[in-house]
Amino acid sequence: MYFKHIKCGQLPLSLINYGLCSLFLFLCTACAKESEFIRLDLEKNGGLELPEGFEAIAVVNGLVGNARHLAVRDNGDIYVKLRLPDDKGGNAVLRDRDGDGRADKIKVFGQYPVHGKYGTGMRIHQGYLYFSNQTTVYRQKLRPGKMLPEEKMEVLLHDDLGKARREHIAKPIAFDDAGHFFIPFGAPSNACQEPKRTPLASGQDPCPQLENFAGVWRFDLDKLDQRQADGVQVASGIRSLVGLTWNPEDQELYAVIHGRDDLLRLFPDRYSPWQSALLPSEEFVRITQGSNYGWPYCYYDQMLQQKVLSPEYGGDGEIVGRCSTFHKPLIGFPGHWAPNDIHFYQGDQFPERYRNGAFVAFHGSTNRTPYPQSGYFVGFIPFKDGNPIGTWEVFADGFARVDTIINVTDAIFRPMGLAEGPDGSLYISDTEQGAIWRVQYTGEKDEFGEAALAKMLVNKDKLHIRTPDEIHDRMEQPAEGRGALTYNTFCATCHQSNGKGDGTRFPPLDGAEWVLGDKTRLIQLTLQGITEPIEVKGQMYTGVMPQHAFLTDKEVADVLTFIRTNFGNQASPITDAEVATVRKNLAATSTTD
Repeated sequence: MYFKHIKCGQLPLSLINYGLCSLFLFLCTACAKESEFIRLDLEKNGGLELPEGFEAIAVVNGLVGNARHLAVRDNGDIYVKLRLPDDKGGNAVLRDRDGDGRADKIKVFGQYPVHGKYGTGMRIHQGYLYFSNQTTVYRQKLRPGKMLPEEKMEVLLHDDLGKARREHIAKPIAFDDAGHFFIPFGAPSNACQEPKRTPLASGQDPCPQLENFAGVWRFDLDKLDQRQADGVQVASGIRSLVGLTWNPEDQELYAVIHGRDDLLRLFPDRYSPWQSALLPSEEFVRITQGSNYGWPYCYYDQMLQQKVLSPEYGGDGEIVGRCSTFHKPLIGFPGHWAPNDIHFYQGDQFPERYRNGAFVAFHGSTNRTPYPQSGYFVGFIPFKDGNPIGTWEVFADGFARVDTIINVTDAIFRPMGLAEGPDGSLYISDTEQGAIWRVQYTGEKDEFGEAALAKMLVNKDKLHIRTPDEIHDRMEQPAEGRGALTYNTFCATCHQSNGKGDGTRFPPLDGAEWVLGDKTRLIQLTLQGITEPIEVKGQMYTGVMPQHAFLTDKEVADVLTFIRTNFGNQASPITDAEVATVRKNLAATSTTD
């Protein structure tokens, strides 16, 4: 039933007008208080900031399961990849039956294995709905006039590369016009270190992971149940990408790449906190046969506009070396903005300058500590004759609802997916509250120009977008004690300075059973790390935690004691001797094995 898929306080005005509010509140027994949610239907443009002449409406807010990628059918139905699937399925379809712009009928479908909150991929192509989880690409045939596709679910591709795939395993989908689809196989590590993410450790050279990972492969659409070996590798040197699309204008493949992490944590002798917050760049690239973007040996510095050697391979932030031979991006965005979708605008509703240009959804950073988190907006890149002109612009802002974002959980909404409707409207999805906006142009297209864009220029100066001042914008609180210092250095990047995690990959520490429970288990996890999904406070998290065996017994004891006695936790301390005992037992077990 429709009402079960909307949170209280998010009832479309069309239903309120029909006097169904009381019925809805009665049926929605699990609803939270309305004051906990933002009534987007009562806000101008659904709370978004847009260029002059553009308007937005919240198609839905409070979609149960929240939203990642989405696709819009030629009849206006919206298909959504759910972030938090339930036993009814991992996808949802929304329909506006009365034409007021808001969804008034929602169905959940698609029962298939789901791995955590990181499922990606939702596209419509030649009468089929395509979607993916972290290991498999599926499709279902759409039925004329019906919201739900045919029940038969075909498997196009299965990733059978094993447990080494625990990092960067998103499966966005793109199609060319010659009967192919494209899928990335992300790198199973940050920079091909062994052991992974260990301070000052060198990278493997040559990196053996490049044979099967860190690239994009092309597959045939007319074949089912394929494996990676059935495809053709198109590009290499790509650590992680979540946004992938085909540009029908120039018949080329484009992507937005997530840069590597942990410059400060892994190489504090070469990088400052400010450099680590801004670097390396997130890259906007054109993918052609044989292109190589340099991972793991190199990363792009958007300030130098140059590929430079990674520290694992002898780099210091300035050395170029072998990196001069790798492809540069079309545009380099600041680091850690998490560009998670890209769409080339093909409609004629928007002013002419938007046609064939690229919209990019920046989900927002998690690892800019001690500087404010950044991103959390939808950008636009104008194109002319198949190439970007100028630089990126702020197209839609206001998702986070705050400008200074210390922890990722401070952001109320985070843009994720982009799709174009049959009338040329742009749809934007949100992962945190389950909102979807429809952006339309209602002004005079002939009058649209620089003056209409002026109001968005000031957004580039907002703290969650601009380059932070190295001194004045540093938000880190003074660390009291060695445990706090170790936490800020090695843990806050993922678990955040407030201990609440990022809500998707990295779990919270406040009240977590892994923190407050068995000491031995907690020490083992810290020393060994974890590569499998982990359940914390009833939710699954899929982010990889690196081993911290390089820390001394004293450092491990101090940081775990800090965690167990902060963030609202009140548990007993952990001693050096307890850490030493666990470390000794692990070493003995390893020798026996």
